[in-house]
Amino acid sequence: MVDDAAAEVPAPALPVTWRPRNMRIVGYGLAAVIMVTMVLLAVVLPPDWRLADRLGLVALGLVGVGVMHLLARPRLTATETRVTVVNSIRTHVLEWPEIVDARMPVGEPWPTIDLADGSTLAVMGIQSNDGDLARTNLARFQALLRNRGEAQEPPRPA
Repeated sequence: MVDDAAAEVPAPALPVTWRPRNMRIVGYGLAAVIMVTMVLLAVVLPPDWRLADRLGLVALGLVGVGVMHLLARPRLTATETRVTVVNSIRTHVLEWPEIVDARMPVGEPWPTIDLADGSTLAVMGIQSNDGDLARTNLARFQALLRNRGEAQEPPRPA
């Protein structure tokens, strides 16, 4: 089932990609701060610290940047034939008919999609902390789902 709010929103042109705004700003901003801090520490350390110690600090900064990238990378991409859900660690590629419903109850951090096999999948590419942007993006995805995901009713015999 698709929300009534999605019925009022026109479906966007394909392909389209949705990404969380706030999480990307925070994630990549913190990644920059972590890396700059570790490089500065490596430069200003006392002379008795060896090169290996300094390189270790930079490597630790790179690990922090990698973790921040995992938090900021989620996205939802819709094309003519499929939907790609990229979460922090896993990527799921789905065909439109596999998706039954998309919903984000009040208080949930991101929407979930119900799949035809009875399972659900979190969609971290739309995050509720983006406020109205998240609701609009979900409504646009639901409009696409209404147009592409639902099978046509077969003609009734006369």
